[in-house]
Amino acid sequence: MLKVRYEIAFTWASLVVVLGSFGLYLQTAQGAEAGWHSLETFVFVVVVALLISGNVVYHVSRLGYLYRRRTHRAASRDILEAIYDSPAPAVSILVPSYKEEARVLLQTVLSVALMEYPHRRVVVLLDDPPSSTVDDLVALHEARRLVRELHEYFAKREQLIAREQVSFMKRLQSGQLDLPAENLRVAHLYEQVATWLDEWADRINASPATTSAHTDRLFIEKILRCPASEHRIRATQLRSALSDSSRLAHEYRRLAGLMSVDITSFERKRYANLSHQPNKAMNLNSYIGLIGHCYREIACSDGLHLVECEPDHATLIVPRADYLLTVDADSIVLPDYALRLVHIMEQDTGIAVAQTPYSAFPNAPGLLERIAGATTDIQYLTHQGSTWFDATYWVGANALLRLRALHDICEFVEERGYRLPVFIQDRTVIEDTGSTIDLIKRGWRLYNYPERLAYSATPPDFGSLIIQRRRWSNGGLIILPDLVKHLWNTKGVVRRIPEMAMRAHYLFSPAVGNLGLLMLLLYRFDDGLSSAWLPLAAAPYYVLYGRDLSFAGYRWSDLFRVYVLNLLLITVNLAGVLRSLQQASTGKKASFGRTPKIQSRTGTPPLHVFFQWAFLAYLTGAFLVDFVQGHYSHGAFAFVNCIMCLYGISRFLGWRESYADLRRGLRLLTRRPLVVSRHPATLSALTFERARAYARTEPPDLSREEGIIRWSVREVV
Repeated sequence: MLKVRYEIAFTWASLVVVLGSFGLYLQTAQGAEAGWHSLETFVFVVVVALLISGNVVYHVSRLGYLYRRRTHRAASRDILEAIYDSPAPAVSILVPSYKEEARVLLQTVLSVALMEYPHRRVVVLLDDPPSSTVDDLVALHEARRLVRELHEYFAKREQLIAREQVSFMKRLQSGQLDLPAENLRVAHLYEQVATWLDEWADRINASPATTSAHTDRLFIEKILRCPASEHRIRATQLRSALSDSSRLAHEYRRLAGLMSVDITSFERKRYANLSHQPNKAMNLNSYIGLIGHCYREIACSDGLHLVECEPDHATLIVPRADYLLTVDADSIVLPDYALRLVHIMEQDTGIAVAQTPYSAFPNAPGLLERIAGATTDIQYLTHQGSTWFDATYWVGANALLRLRALHDICEFVEERGYRLPVFIQDRTVIEDTGSTIDLIKRGWRLYNYPERLAYSATPPDFGSLIIQRRRWSNGGLIILPDLVKHLWNTKGVVRRIPEMAMRAHYLFSPAVGNLGLLMLLLYRFDDGLSSAWLPLAAAPYYVLYGRDLSFAGYRWSDLFRVYVLNLLLITVNLAGVLRSLQQASTGKKASFGRTPKIQSRTGTPPLHVFFQWAFLAYLTGAFLVDFVQGHYSHGAFAFVNCIMCLYGISRFLGWRESYADLRRGLRLLTRRPLVVSRHPATLSALTFERARAYARTEPPDLSREEGIIRWSVREVV
């Protein structure tokens, strides 16, 4: 507690330094040679003010995080486990999956199947095309087999525990309970569950493809070994202390709940009357629209249809649910995730989304993955702080959703002549952020649980990181007018200024932050506009950022690497912003760029390689010209960023790798379009491998009419 109070005081002092330094700078800027009313001075001050606003928002978010940490009291196990003693809300767990590796999908499904909750239904939403290349079809069949085998595994163990529970209830009703013997039976069952978890851990450890993966180490420790140890401790307690019949009945219900899970899959693309839009939102929407109804399959002229019917004639029955837990196929959640978040949402019926912003898997082997993960872990802090001001945004990797709230924001769209429900909006590629605005407009609230209960994969190379971060920065400017309109129509605006300011900053920061820093790097403003107050205003931000990296398990030196990575991502983020502007002007929705989940390196788009090299060349020339002409302040700024850019290209892109990516792009510019048969099995191995190599950075466009795959220059860059 003393440490948290110290951090709060330190953050307040830091915020005062930032605001005071910026205020003093504004006073000195009025007397600059360029003149306060000149366009150059105005632009410079606006750019600096926007950058300082991000600094202030970080301070405020950190204060909110610290206040929440000081007041947070986690519910005890007794309170959480009371859910086993009364009817529990129905929870369905949805895992949207698109061409995931079997080992990644296995860990995600196991993590949600092993969650503590009275009964769970896990549905893997396989979005792989049912008619595709040979390799893709093999992967799809493997995913189906994985889901089927996991269901059978849990069903067998559920039956074993159910038989023991039924036997106990018969002995209880007949009055023939031998309490010491009953305690030993329950203790033995807990030890069996622990043994099953250890068997899974040994099986994953023995896999040669995953022995050294940091994701596997965390999964084995958090999802398998720790719960197994807790079950054994519980067994020891049952052996050492005699329990009464009510406690034993509770333990049997909990044991049954540990293994009571239905695991199934659903493929929307098999049905012509469901959405085929290539994004995660419509994959989720297609299944959510079926919940609570019964359907049968009917063959029509345009393909297979799902038609609602009576239960007696149904081939597909989708049970009702009170809550939906969505988990990305490259994420894992800890065993008490559902227990804790359902407890929160049952206490407050005004919460539509409860989540714990995901953390990066720790101890990543690659430098880029580790530093990108550091930025993710810092975002966890800012997301937690936003909840203090009721400015939470839905972060889509994992979240518990109230189904009633989704029905409240449901709309309908026309697609291929069919009227389809949309619960999670897909107007932009950041569907979770857009749906947040829809929910708050309806009076719903969102909540971040202040503990780390979820982990998600971080892109291991710059090519896949580009796809992820470009998607993250795309859509904020499109959503911003909806937020402004909501603010305009809201009563008590003054009271909600902190909330709306933080929400607005979240949407426009990718644009103004990256554009502002780029302007400072590319344009040499008048030296008279520089002042010692500006570094003093920026310094507290980096001090706090470094402290937070240290608290999250990183090194102080990683602060330098985080800045370097953000420097390289300026053009990537602005590319996402430009896609937002393109969509806003043309009305054409940007394509959903899925982050690749492959073992081999994802190539960096050649255009991005060119921008990084050109950026380094410009900074080098800028600091040389500035020092020759005596513009030392801007020259020093350019020199420092030049060194950082050089380091970033060397460590994060790699000179050899980026040169190979650039050469590949140049070859494609001068080569005729590659035409590949629709049936890769008929191709020679050399031709097919060459085609796959060209298609690695972006999914190819399959032309059904011509039966060919073409790669254009636009898709390459």
